[in-house]
Amino acid sequence: MILIVFVVSLLAVLAIGVPIAFGLVISGVAMMWYLDALDWQLIALQMTNGADSFPLLAIPFFLMAGEAMNAGGISRRLVAFGLTLVGHVRGGLGYVTIVTALLLASLSGSAIADTAVLAGMLIPIMRKAGYDINASSGLIASGGIIAPVLPPSIGYIVFGVAGSVSITKLFIAGIAPGVMMALVLAVTWWFVSRRDAVATMPRASLGEVAKAAGDAALAFVLPVIIVVGLKAGVFTPTEAGVVACVYSILVGLFVYRELSLRQLYGCMVGAIHTTAAVMLLCAAAAITAYLIAIANIPMLLGGWLGGLQDNPLLLMALIMLIVVIVGTALDFIPTILILTPVLLPIIKAAGIDPVYFGVMLIMNSAIGLITPPVGTVLNVVCAVARIKYVDAVRGVMPFLIAETALLVLLILFPQLITEPLAWFY
Repeated sequence: MILIVFVVSLLAVLAIGVPIAFGLVISGVAMMWYLDALDWQLIALQMTNGADSFPLLAIPFFLMAGEAMNAGGISRRLVAFGLTLVGHVRGGLGYVTIVTALLLASLSGSAIADTAVLAGMLIPIMRKAGYDINASSGLIASGGIIAPVLPPSIGYIVFGVAGSVSITKLFIAGIAPGVMMALVLAVTWWFVSRRDAVATMPRASLGEVAKAAGDAALAFVLPVIIVVGLKAGVFTPTEAGVVACVYSILVGLFVYRELSLRQLYGCMVGAIHTTAAVMLLCAAAAITAYLIAIANIPMLLGGWLGGLQDNPLLLMALIMLIVVIVGTALDFIPTILILTPVLLPIIKAAGIDPVYFGVMLIMNSAIGLITPPVGTVLNVVCAVARIKYVDAVRGVMPFLIAETALLVLLILFPQLITEPLAWFY
């Protein structure tokens, strides 16, 4: 019954338009009331404890790093490098999108920010060259969601804190599936773009490629520093966020000289706004996570799924289906915060690697960002490309199917994630 109270109260407040953070608090109060344990001091204490976490400090630093990269010219140079590299081949601008999305994802970790940058820079070029704007918008949205899967990802930080799982291992484990997403998008784009009669860009000379690579070289250095530093134990994920933040600001201010102090202030304000929203969600989710544990909801679900715990493959498939359904209605961070305390104990009891499950949960939740009816990232690309939502949905469908097929493949063969993790870590 307590599970029904939780689900019904949360859905009810969301249905009337209550923001998700306040909805989590209200559903927590409803569970407390049902358990006859309503205590306002306990609510305040749990919210404070939920936000009082050292690993969560990485979030504002990585967000600030992403803002500084976009304002300081790093993102623009990555797009320019992609254009010189593959802009001349048939459907080349699509491959530029994928290459740039992969590079941006290794720097920022924000799907919305990466999608906005890609759409703002590439949509006008693709429209002028004669590309199908719906398919192009779908590709950009699908490339943007690589960011939560490839490190450094805010999703991994939130999941790691919520589930007490190593954030460093999550970062390392996310490299292989992030690259796989890019490869799957490239293959799908090859099929989609064959029917388009588009203008191709002139082939860049080796000198132009070398110049573009040199201009973007400092962007390539940052992900290497983060991954090598984490693997070698030089710094923690939180300290990696500081390194990324300071590096991005210094490059934008003193090397490229495109980041002014006024812009830096704007970057800080943007990062603060996003951090405040994420931290409020973490604080609110701490109440429901506490009551979920007190009410033994994972044990109840474990009892219902008890017959599947001896079949991890089938259990994982069912749980991923649940995440797909939830992800069509909820945004990225709320999906992680709500499902982690419920599902992780079941996963551990079935002997499934929590790091593998974390990567799959993040990837599934990221795909939810381009899944109707909500599709937050789809809304971003619609606003930039000035197309109707239904047209964006039509354009994203081939890529959504391809990324979902990859998710199924990773369910069937978890070694595709666990083996590279064992090799790296």
